[in-house]
Amino acid sequence: MLKTMPATITNLSAREILDSRGMPTVEVTLETEHASYTASVPSGASVGSSEAHELRDGGERFGGKGVLKAVGNAEGEIAAALRGQTFDQKSLDARLRELDGTADKSRLGANALLGVSLAFARAAAGEAGMPLYAYFGALAGYEKFTLPQLCFNVLNGGKHADSGLAVQEFLLVPKAPSGAQQIELAAAVIAQLRTLLVEQGHSTSVGDEGGFAARLGTSEKALDMLVEAIARANAVGKVSIALDAAASDFYKDGSYMLDGGRTRTAPELAAWYEGLLEKYPLVSIEDPFNEDDWDSFAAFTARVGAHARVVGDDLLTTNPIRIEEAGQKGAVNTVLIKPNQIGTVSEALEASLLARSKGWALFASHRSGETTDTAIADFAAGLSCEYLKAGSLCRGERVCKYNRIMEIEAELAR
Repeated sequence: MLKTMPATITNLSAREILDSRGMPTVEVTLETEHASYTASVPSGASVGSSEAHELRDGGERFGGKGVLKAVGNAEGEIAAALRGQTFDQKSLDARLRELDGTADKSRLGANALLGVSLAFARAAAGEAGMPLYAYFGALAGYEKFTLPQLCFNVLNGGKHADSGLAVQEFLLVPKAPSGAQQIELAAAVIAQLRTLLVEQGHSTSVGDEGGFAARLGTSEKALDMLVEAIARANAVGKVSIALDAAASDFYKDGSYMLDGGRTRTAPELAAWYEGLLEKYPLVSIEDPFNEDDWDSFAAFTARVGAHARVVGDDLLTTNPIRIEEAGQKGAVNTVLIKPNQIGTVSEALEASLLARSKGWALFASHRSGETTDTAIADFAAGLSCEYLKAGSLCRGERVCKYNRIMEIEAELAR
């Protein structure tokens, strides 16, 4: 049950801004009697088919990716329905869903709805005199906060980079008592990884999430380089590795196309992952199979779930209905949480609490198209998520999330 913290909306405005890829997204400013509060909405490249609908304009402008329709919906119909009204988070989000009237939020746009929902969260937190992370925690009934294990995407593949690697993300998972120390460890390994890439004649350009986009040929080669970089940084035993396979993006006609044209069936792919788990310091694999391959997820989790995280992203899309189905089937043991997949703060909170009731870990996540809004860091802290990924230690829209974690950490230590 979400707690009640009301705020009165006096005005609402929206605008089209650009995300980290130079593509349009929505920013919303919500005003109360005392102050104004702004939130902006991220956008994904690897998008699950069950995600809430991101409304785009179509046509020639920005290649059809403009969001003026969503902006107009926020400033027009939504603002007219909310202006002068008092809500708490749950009633505000329920009103937004009612206004939209569709299951996937396609009429007004999940990007418009989430912009309003996040801006209201900031407003309600401000009116209550609390930081955003404490507000998220209070909504879920939490009074004490544990900061997440940070995970850094340092090699980009899949839809995040033109690197030729099928696997979308290769992440560092540094173990240390504090977020600041985890960041320091990650920075040391990243520096060594850059040196390795240069030594071997690879590019050090970066992908959408700030990780290197070098053409390494195979996932095994990428993992070998990470292992060597960890060793060079004197971090063996201190830094593990995680993968986001995003397997839906290399699935076609019943099989999976890996690097260099290697094709595998689902059982063969599972065996490949198990081999990687045995060979490398690998602790987590996200979306190892196609988003609708429930049976492969369940069989894989049954085999490796006792010693590795099997994370559902495209499989679950922060959707309570799919989370419930995954729980019944034993499909995963960890859920990725992305508020823009579901469209409102309340639904993201409810999805998180449902997953936690099943004994799963929570893995908060940014998107490939990001802004400098740091709400996901506050969400991860407020819900005491076990993990947070926000990209590499490169590009301001990624680094700001890690800086926010350190800020929260310092505040909690006082």
